[in-house]
Amino acid sequence: MPAYHSSLEAPMSIGNMALLPVNTTFKGPAPPGNQSGPDIIDEAIYYFKANVFFKSYEIKSEADRVLIYLTLYITECLKKLQRVQGKEQAKKDMKNLAIVNFDLPGDSGFPLNAMYQKPANKQDADTMRQYLTQLRQELGQRLVEKIFDPQTDKPSKWWMCFVKRKFMDKSLSGPGQ
Repeated sequence: MPAYHSSLEAPMSIGNMALLPVNTTFKGPAPPGNQSGPDIIDEAIYYFKANVFFKSYEIKSEADRVLIYLTLYITECLKKLQRVQGKEQAKKDMKNLAIVNFDLPGDSGFPLNAMYQKPANKQDADTMRQYLTQLRQELGQRLVEKIFDPQTDKPSKWWMCFVKRKFMDKSLSGPGQ
């Protein structure tokens, strides 16, 4: 069975990563989404449980690179959420995780440098950092809403069982983090 790929078309790109429209209130360079259809964050959450089992992933479009990054970021979010007590604390932790300093393609700590193109210049690097931060902020908030049970204020065990899974045997955090 093949992995799931993004069905979205990229109007623009930074490096070889699609700059896709996003339904969000967070500021950033992503074009505004149409609010009626799914965006890349919806796709990443929807396909996460199936895609996380793959050890390799064939990139068919620039949007797939965004999907890969978001899938790896969901894994980081789940690691953080397993230790959280309550939905409000989870929202704070996701906000902090989204804005913490992170590696971009081309940096020595970025785990997928073979698949991603380094930003062409400092301006592109800044735009990419802002875009990824915007995606991380929106994804973190949507994930908290999806995972936490409103009655018990605890994360769903059907999501938390994926904490130890590694998509493509990669992780956005360094070893031991």
